[in-house]
Amino acid sequence: MNSQARIAVVTGGAGFIGSHMVDLLLERGFTVRVVDNLVGGRLANLEQHQGHARLEIHVEDLRHVTPDSTIFAGAEHVYHFAGIGDIVPSIERPTDYMSANIQGTVHALEAARTAGARKFVYAASSSCYGLATELPTAEHAAINPEYPYALSKYQGEQAVLHWGRVYQLPVTSIRIFNAYGPRSKTSGAYGAVFGVFLAQKLNQKPFTVVGDGTQRRDFVYVTDLARAFLAAANSDQSQNIYNVGAGDPQSVNRLVELLGGDVVHVPKRPGEPDCTWADISKINKELGWTPSVSFEEGVGEMLRCIDYWREAPVWDPDSIKRATQTWFTTLSGEQS
Repeated sequence: MNSQARIAVVTGGAGFIGSHMVDLLLERGFTVRVVDNLVGGRLANLEQHQGHARLEIHVEDLRHVTPDSTIFAGAEHVYHFAGIGDIVPSIERPTDYMSANIQGTVHALEAARTAGARKFVYAASSSCYGLATELPTAEHAAINPEYPYALSKYQGEQAVLHWGRVYQLPVTSIRIFNAYGPRSKTSGAYGAVFGVFLAQKLNQKPFTVVGDGTQRRDFVYVTDLARAFLAAANSDQSQNIYNVGAGDPQSVNRLVELLGGDVVHVPKRPGEPDCTWADISKINKELGWTPSVSFEEGVGEMLRCIDYWREAPVWDPDSIKRATQTWFTTLSGEQS
């Protein structure tokens, strides 16, 4: 292994966004140490780097990592993606989310602090804004988490900023809007629209569009997102929060048009915004970051690698109704 290479730790590095971060860091000459308990991550997401001399993979839960962990020793950058996602499981198992997403973050912070890391970059979530009324949404917008996942990610961010203030650990938090791209989740939990739609397309099933499909999402392509994290790590800016989206919301109906296929409609769910739209002027001004992959290009790339979702669950209106019942009953008090 090249002992002169800069060292970066990527927690959750076998996951969707984390694995793309690993791609970029290896391309830029870093030695990369991945920490992942493989609850949500997959080693297959890193198989393209099998045998790479500058990649280490540590299968470990962050909550078991001690402050003096050798995994973090000498790390210049720490990119913290590890955690658990999805709305419905967080409503059903809130303590798991608070433990993984808050305590896991604290363990990563302590290891980074002990190692003397030059920058800790946290993967926060735009879900902290809840049903945002300010569109596009800037970093100073009101915080209103609608469900435990959103709360746990926001409290993780608060821990990151606290470590920066109290312990002078250089930190940055990036509030991710609607990330998409190759290797996005294929687990059994009902979740992000791309994974649901691609599995349906592979199986020649209709797309289950929520409501009338006019709701818009600020979809940001995963390689653009990885570049934003690297820009944050390389910057002298610290104690900052940045929104990262494409700044160009797209409707679910436009996604269906690009994917091509039949549609069925399922009920709109409580706590979901009609529009997510990142104000990205701050990260553009301070870090010089701007997205480069258009929505049409990104969807085209997803279709080219569609076989990745061949083993993903195939959802239909009945299975979605069963899976989201807790969502409806908890957040609105209504049966779905």
